[in-house]
Amino acid sequence: MKVRASLRSLKDKPGSKVVRRRGKTFVINKQNPHWKGRQG
Repeated sequence: MKVRASLRSLKDKPGSKVVRRRGKTFVINKQNPHWKGRQG
């Protein structure tokens, strides 16, 4: 799966993690939950 540019920029934020769950790509951030995203 191609990862969208918006998720790439989120992954560079401090505290971000990229995880794949149920075939979807998520960016989760415990430090700042405002920076979260989903694709798929």
